[in-house]
Amino acid sequence: MSVPFSQAFTISAYVLKQKLKGNKRYPLVLMLEPLFRCNLECAGCGKIQYPEPVLKQRLTPEQCLRAVDDCGAPVVSIPGGEPLIHPEIDQIVQGLVARKKYIYLCTNAILLKRKLDLFQPTKFLTFSVHMDGLKEEHDHAVCRDGVYEQAVEGIKEALARGFRVTTNTTLFLGAKPERVRQFFDAMMDLGIEGMMVSPGYPYEKAPDQDHFLQRRQTKALFEAIFAKPNKRWRFNQSPLFLQFLRGKREYFCTPWGNPTYNIFGWQKPCYLLQEGYFKTFKELIEKTDWENYGTGRNPKCANCMVHCGYEASAVDDTFSSLRGLFDTIRFSLKPA
Repeated sequence: MSVPFSQAFTISAYVLKQKLKGNKRYPLVLMLEPLFRCNLECAGCGKIQYPEPVLKQRLTPEQCLRAVDDCGAPVVSIPGGEPLIHPEIDQIVQGLVARKKYIYLCTNAILLKRKLDLFQPTKFLTFSVHMDGLKEEHDHAVCRDGVYEQAVEGIKEALARGFRVTTNTTLFLGAKPERVRQFFDAMMDLGIEGMMVSPGYPYEKAPDQDHFLQRRQTKALFEAIFAKPNKRWRFNQSPLFLQFLRGKREYFCTPWGNPTYNIFGWQKPCYLLQEGYFKTFKELIEKTDWENYGTGRNPKCANCMVHCGYEASAVDDTFSSLRGLFDTIRFSLKPA
């Protein structure tokens, strides 16, 4: 695992505080989507399928910071769309840094080199570059040639300027374990801080519905990838979540762990389902029937093993027992 001590300490203190207060449901990561517009049209994504009037909308910095304050999560992930398109993304990031939130600005990196001057290196800001494999696999996934090279150049420039950089990889049906392993090696060669990986979830709006993994396929794929882990690999996520992906641990979904706020409001119950919105975070937590979501409870969740639902479960496991804490430490000392 590769998470800086200050970040790990902040998250640990936050979780322990919630447990001491007896809070059963608390957010760990806020998924802040300031816009849906993107400069790519990936077949596995549902965001760019919205009509043009929706794609023209965006959150203001004030709306973003109000949502962050209402939620209170120590980590803020900024996906999209492509957040670097947002004309005020620097103001949003500055407001989050002032609040000492740990930020993962998710980007396809097409604009990264051009936009780096808007930001200052800080421990609170990480560029999380979307990379779905080596050149052939990545360019196929994003439906455009040449994007892999652009992303690599953006990563190199950001690292050279002292920014924190991670990668974020979504795997689909047909992913070849050996190619994924080679991809992990290539990312480590670039010198990034760590990698995040997750199976894809079947967005109802996504054009390609034929390449999402079923639960048994997810376990088989990740077991094959991590059967012979490379000691060089570093992951910027819970090692217990990686064990879960391999089928080595079983968790129930924790959908309130990664709430989503976007141009429509607070999405219920998570950003992967299209079931409406609440106006306030308080309404989301108090009015959602959380028992109706997760594997075994909702047919839409049957094959989901995505990080936004289960990484929070893994983190909770770490702090719920000595065994969970011991296993987290143990698996942190090796890739998976």
